[in-house]
Amino acid sequence: MSSSTGTNGTTTVITNIATLVTNDPSLGWGDSPLGLVRDAAVVIEGDRVVWTGESSKAPATDNRVDAGGRAVLPGFVDSHSHLVFAGDRTEEFNARMSGRGYTAGGIRTTVAATRAATDAELEANLVRFLSEALRQGTTTFETKSGYGLTVADEARALRLAAAHTDEVTYLGAHIVSPDYADDPAGYVALVTGEMLDACAPHARWIDVFCEKGAFDGDQARAILTAGKAKGLHPRIHANQLSYGPGVQLAVELDAASADHCTHLTDADVDALASGDTVATLLPGAEFSTRAEWPDARRLLDAGVTVALSTDCNPGSSFTSSVPFCIALAVRDMRMTPDEAVWSATAGGAAALRRTDVGRVAPGAYADLTLLDAPSHVHLAYRPGVPLVSGVWRRGVRVV
Repeated sequence: MSSSTGTNGTTTVITNIATLVTNDPSLGWGDSPLGLVRDAAVVIEGDRVVWTGESSKAPATDNRVDAGGRAVLPGFVDSHSHLVFAGDRTEEFNARMSGRGYTAGGIRTTVAATRAATDAELEANLVRFLSEALRQGTTTFETKSGYGLTVADEARALRLAAAHTDEVTYLGAHIVSPDYADDPAGYVALVTGEMLDACAPHARWIDVFCEKGAFDGDQARAILTAGKAKGLHPRIHANQLSYGPGVQLAVELDAASADHCTHLTDADVDALASGDTVATLLPGAEFSTRAEWPDARRLLDAGVTVALSTDCNPGSSFTSSVPFCIALAVRDMRMTPDEAVWSATAGGAAALRRTDVGRVAPGAYADLTLLDAPSHVHLAYRPGVPLVSGVWRRGVRVV
């Protein structure tokens, strides 16, 4: 199969697409938010999509790719990951899955390994996980700091991440640093002061883990407000382990996303439905911890915008596979296949406040995933099967 060169001015048509997911209802048939087009074609010019429609109506182009009756959908947008770290927590996971107690340090274990790693080691790990995700169709990703918890280590994590993505999040407020175990107020002052000053130039977003045992609502508000004053937009780990103020705070501060959203009151759901904050659900975390599943159906029926992401991290969700998360969402979170695919593409884009990714429509980046299947539904219908057979990123075939 040939592919686009991605050179400005060069045009390529991908034709003979059995089902094209555009995520633009005006381009498709029926009332699906996926904007489905049957027997479709996509035209790429440079790094952008310039035309979509039925194959028989496709304009002439410089290059031609035959999709062979397969499905094409937007590249996945993974809007929540923690990829700058060293070490793993195999023993912790094994103990948890075996029903045994485990007393090692959790996040602190990763903090120690990350601090001890060289820049080269951290970047090699990051690149490995990004390559792994790309092979599974992820073309846009967000990633966070949070495993350094010193000024120097948080800044270097963000600097390394920023070399590979524009969607970089400062998460100095992951947990209270072990160095400040007896002085959490002092750590909040560091996170909102010297550490923020060092990290803000490398990040677009600021995040906080608002949860019992991490940061309470007042601390989270102070951290996110300080980040906003430095030009960073808020995101928040909210209501993962228990009911709490995180979701309400996210809506109050116009956070782009409230992530996890497992334990929600009716007021939390109403707040999300009335605001612009996306509820990002992370089923890999529930799978890997045997925790309660978020109720995606409740959120969707209330009109909340939902994103699906991997939460790839070494402790609670060590997966880079968006297709796996789609299958979990359909099986265990009561999402339809269409809803899950939309949430993993357009939903992720909404969680990053992006309109140039997560859809296959004129003007969007030519980020495309080709499945070895005739329909996107196969992502949930055939769980665990490596269905991604081609990936274009900004007009260039990379898989």
